[in-house]
Amino acid sequence: MPMSPDSPLDRFDWVALEQQLDQDGCVVIRSLLRPETCERLSALYPQGEPFRSHVIMARHGFGRGEYKYLRYPLPPVVERLRNALYPRLVPLANRWHERMGLPQRFPPLHSEFLARCHAAGQLRPTPLLLQYGPQDYNCLHQDLYGEHVFPLQVAILLSQPGEDFSGGEFVLTEQRPRMQSRPLVMDLRKGDALIFAVNQRPVKGVRGDYRVTMRHGVSRLHSGKRHTLGIIFHDAT
Repeated sequence: MPMSPDSPLDRFDWVALEQQLDQDGCVVIRSLLRPETCERLSALYPQGEPFRSHVIMARHGFGRGEYKYLRYPLPPVVERLRNALYPRLVPLANRWHERMGLPQRFPPLHSEFLARCHAAGQLRPTPLLLQYGPQDYNCLHQDLYGEHVFPLQVAILLSQPGEDFSGGEFVLTEQRPRMQSRPLVMDLRKGDALIFAVNQRPVKGVRGDYRVTMRHGVSRLHSGKRHTLGIIFHDAT
């Protein structure tokens, strides 16, 4: 399941993407995966072998719908994406930590960061496939799985809005100090990737940087079926 040969990561304007990430805490990469790759990833969902666990959201108060965490070894396209996207995001992740006064810095390679996670007991892979049907939704949340958290993650929509499903918009909220939260509804199409802040990010204010807290979720699906690939760079305890 290769990434599209006409869509290598270096064809995107990473300077502009990083600037928008810094400004908004999120950015969309259009057509990162080909439709055929999206369909092959969606077709993994009914299988058992690729996954380490299966979560029914309603049982835990997470919303409605379900998701499955992939096991190691990850499907090749997921492994390649995780390894290739991480170094593109490390410079911004380190700047964010510096601006927020956080001591941790991230190594240049994902394998080095995973070694740090595993040494701390975060051994379980976190990339996942999510599935939603009619009336399903995902409550606002953060994907924090242990002491070591990479501050950015990626969601790739594997289904086509208006054809495979209706409703089910990806939603972000930004909680600002002493202010009301700001909502963001993301316009995603099949194969688009959304990069966004996992937890907190710095924002420039009149007296310097301050922190805002991000959460994400999915609005209620009206019809059809929706699949998403989530790529989280830290592993779980």
